Amino acid sequence: MDDVEPLVPQGPAERSPNGHCTRCPISSQSPGDSKVVEDFRRRLKYFFMNPCEKYRARGRKPWKLMLQILKIAIITFQLVSFGLSNEMMVTFKEENLIVFKHLFLKEYKDQRVDRYAVYTKTDVYDHIYYIIDRFINLQNLTVGNHAYEKIEGEYTPLTLCQEFFRKGSISPGNDTFDIDPHVDKECISIYPLEPLEDRTLSRDINFSLDFKRLLSVNIYLTLKAINLQTVRHHELPDCYAFSIIIMFDNRAHSGRIKINLENNVGINECKDWNVASTSGKNNHLLLFDSLVILACFTSLILCTRSVYKGSQLQFHYTAFFHTYFGKTVSWSERMEFVNGWYILIIVSDTLTIAGSALKIGIQTKDLTNYDVCSILLGTSTMLVWVGVIRYLGFFKKYNILILALRAAFPNVIRFSCCAGLIYLGYCFCGWIVLGPYHEKFRTLDKVTECLFSLINGDDLYSTFQKMREKRYIVWLFSRLYLYSFLSLFIYMVLSLFIALITDTYETIKQHQKDRVLVSQLKAFVAECRDQPDSGKYKIDKEPTCCCCFGYTL
Repeated sequence: MDDVEPLVPQGPAERSPNGHCTRCPISSQSPGDSKVVEDFRRRLKYFFMNPCEKYRARGRKPWKLMLQILKIAIITFQLVSFGLSNEMMVTFKEENLIVFKHLFLKEYKDQRVDRYAVYTKTDVYDHIYYIIDRFINLQNLTVGNHAYEKIEGEYTPLTLCQEFFRKGSISPGNDTFDIDPHVDKECISIYPLEPLEDRTLSRDINFSLDFKRLLSVNIYLTLKAINLQTVRHHELPDCYAFSIIIMFDNRAHSGRIKINLENNVGINECKDWNVASTSGKNNHLLLFDSLVILACFTSLILCTRSVYKGSQLQFHYTAFFHTYFGKTVSWSERMEFVNGWYILIIVSDTLTIAGSALKIGIQTKDLTNYDVCSILLGTSTMLVWVGVIRYLGFFKKYNILILALRAAFPNVIRFSCCAGLIYLGYCFCGWIVLGPYHEKFRTLDKVTECLFSLINGDDLYSTFQKMREKRYIVWLFSRLYLYSFLSLFIYMVLSLFIALITDTYETIKQHQKDRVLVSQLKAFVAECRDQPDSGKYKIDKEPTCCCCFGYTL
């Protein structure tokens, strides 16, 4: 970049219609006016100092720095505490899902869900009856603390529903069919502790299936359980309501009815519980979460105040340069006063406060939004640790890296947009051409994941291998498609991406070596030779006037 154009004093002062001056030549200033310029320059230099330099300049303790260090410790501890509790909850849910599959799915083995299916009418009826029989005799089968749900003293029944076309006549041999596409639904309820006397469902519970019109059979049941893992960790126990859905999917009408079991979990406060030595620790956790909220709220106020003062100083600087030098300040220089790290901390503090409030609600069993709380706390902790990079920037070598990333960011975004268009083109092409022949290209989201993994070198051989036994024209296209994609993105796009950052790094490194000032703001501040420990900053008063003619800042 070229050196910054030197600041040239303007001609005689001019006044605006409201009486304020629009230009004030430095050459015609009185000694008092020169002092105003020096004071304002010193004020700008103080604003861009790091916390340690500000402490040496005015003796002001770096409260925000100490608060951020404290926040890193307490927020990380809070996240670890919540993560361990969340891990027990997730483990309990996943293990119960496996238990339900083994309890209610006939001859189930741990395998991929899409491989569990039935192929004959007899198997369909047998599996449905098996589920009903297992539900009725649950108390004699399960080794866990599962029980039926009760609402107002009555057990919640198992609900068996079938969905089918309203009417239809299908004759594949004659290539004819007559279908009413409207879907009807029929349901029956079966209460627990009422065993069936016979295995013929159509006779015992008046339930029969017309497989030519059948779309799906869904079985709904609800079970209750208590997670006793938390008791060992001196936490309040959770009471779970498992809403189980077993689906027989016949929408494809291919002769293969896929069976899948899903488990929706609701977590509620146990109505009557008593665990010794638990309430004390729970109160400690609540107090700690309150401390986190207090620390983040304080940090939020301090950082918001700093952003506001920086915005004020930016307006003052713009007016100052227009008044004294007749120059307009570019937006890039104005953004120098907006501290992105403070904005990052403000966002982090907001997420932490919201996540901590949710965590308190979860601990008191008033809320069960584990996923939302995890997202808030996880994101806030990530931002807190990313914010540590700001303090590494106080060291010269680390600062070069940070400046390089910041300077390269706009170019990286523009480059990513261009590369993203090419990537989307390959995604759509692979989905429509290779989707029918390769499971990794079956859906659009799978295509994006597959191509991204190929860029990183994952599953290259298996992706090529699975296309060997396909039709020749498809096999040939798949080779051209995959080779061109890998060559373009691995050898060209990634290389250009790295070159963008490397080139920016070398440019900034050379600028720092040659002490090139890249803006008139930095050139103006650099004229201030006062060191932080010179003592001049302690008596420095913020200027209230930028011009000898009364232009008030």
